[in-house]
Amino acid sequence: MPFAPTLNAILNASCAAFLLAGYLFIRRRRIQAHKTCMLLAFACSAVFLVSYVIYHLQVGSVGFQGQGWIRPVYFTLLGTHTVLAVVIVPLVLVTLARALGGNFERHRRIARWTLPLWLYVSATGVIVYFLLYHLYAAPGA
Repeated sequence: MPFAPTLNAILNASCAAFLLAGYLFIRRRRIQAHKTCMLLAFACSAVFLVSYVIYHLQVGSVGFQGQGWIRPVYFTLLGTHTVLAVVIVPLVLVTLARALGGNFERHRRIARWTLPLWLYVSATGVIVYFLLYHLYAAPGA
């Protein structure tokens, strides 16, 4: 599955785009468009998670090759991304459940936390991909 990291980056970038579009739609009170974008963001994240797990079960971990000042930057970014990626899963599920259940006041309260964290996880996933597989990739990788 050599295409998996690229697929995962595309899914993360797509998720981020849908999240931003969904946010803009809800600010304009375009509720159906907001709902569609958020469900698409959720679908991107779900497919990403399956693809990510399958890839890493087959390949294992991929070592970061960068040296110097970029190493602490990369590992700080990776660390915050990883911790928040774990935290975001239940937040997304609760936020989605509240919206689908029609509990919009409670949905709005948690969505104010979920959206920026989910957007951060999606965006940093793309950055980690470029650092790991393109800018500082191992020779022949």
